[in-house]
Amino acid sequence: MEDHTATGIGARPAPALRQYVDAYVGFDLRGLPTGVHCGPPSRALTAVISLSDPLEVAAGVDDGSPVTRFSSVAGGLMCRSVAIHHDGRQQGVQVSLTPLGARAIYGMPAAELAHRLVPLDHLLGALGVELVDRLRSATTWAARFTALDELLLRAVGRGPCGGDRVPRERPEVAEAWRRLVAARGCVQVGAVAAELGWSRRYLTERFRGEVGLSPKTFARVLRFEHAHELAATQDPPPWADVAIVSGYADQAHLVRDWREFTGRSPTAWRRSEVLLGTG
Repeated sequence: MEDHTATGIGARPAPALRQYVDAYVGFDLRGLPTGVHCGPPSRALTAVISLSDPLEVAAGVDDGSPVTRFSSVAGGLMCRSVAIHHDGRQQGVQVSLTPLGARAIYGMPAAELAHRLVPLDHLLGALGVELVDRLRSATTWAARFTALDELLLRAVGRGPCGGDRVPRERPEVAEAWRRLVAARGCVQVGAVAAELGWSRRYLTERFRGEVGLSPKTFARVLRFEHAHELAATQDPPPWADVAIVSGYADQAHLVRDWREFTGRSPTAWRRSEVLLGTG
């Protein structure tokens, strides 16, 4: 009888990459029922490289969004979950990039990828093809993470289009992003703007132009991300406690955001979701 497992192996990128890449996660699903995994909105731009069959991904859950097949896929910041259809077996690597990483690795502001899914090799070219080949030929997770470090460092080293044609983001935008992330979304945008010496409107325009979401929407994503992390633990707290800890006014507020960001109620999400164990 085949084992039923859902395993995730996490790793930190090389120190020189950490301002650009938050984390690597290798995942291995085996012997599970056919289903749809919700890839939830988060602070990160996500790239996923399949180590087996192509990924079947839609830009929304249960909303009729068309399903596209990708051997590797990159996405920007999202306001809704992407749907990853699986037949009970899937193996791959997920890379979580910071908005700063979009410029350094892809050569474009994160805003250009917001709400989009594109083939990874469209962004990385031949280096993206090499990355997929290296990951698939490696036989251990450690070797795959090492290959990611090497190839992504090369992407950073080559610079955007071989030069400085893509200007750096404003440091105030990067600082606003750091402050929102540090507070997990539980901070007033107006207060952040005042600390930077900008008006709220000017910060909103600049932030959306760089990141692809407004600061207020990004703060909502961060609160949802915190709630999702709590709810996805092995022994999750009650939903009312999840709401309080992650900064929602009450459980009803959490439920409204959960439906908006996942297309499902919290209870329906928990019933249908394949949660990765760590190992």
